[in-house]
Amino acid sequence: VQLQAFGGGLVQPGGSLRLSCAISGSIFSINAADWYRQAPGKQRVLVAHITNGGSTTYADFVKGRFTISRDGNTVYLQMNSLKPEDTAVYYCNAVVLTTMFRSGNYWGQGTEVTVSS
Repeated sequence: VQLQAFGGGLVQPGGSLRLSCAISGSIFSINAADWYRQAPGKQRVLVAHITNGGSTTYADFVKGRFTISRDGNTVYLQMNSLKPEDTAVYYCNAVVLTTMFRSGNYWGQGTEVTVSS
């Protein structure tokens, strides 16, 4: 199973970006998916989570600004009203069933988001 994240870049404060995470490989089903971020010198933290049923949860620091969604095997993170403190490398993560009885936790390679004027 491979996760490929893309869509990062440089954006001005108040701007928007949409990150995508394409999940490929031997997939029976995707149980859940997350976006994490890691700012320079800080630990990786959970940003948003989506279940197989479409339920979502968000970190307090992005509530009302970010939206996680999924379409098939691609997971998105729509980021609006970006702030300089949102600058980080964003990683996607997914719990994937490769067979009915076997699951694994997989990470993408990260995509960098810089919010600066």
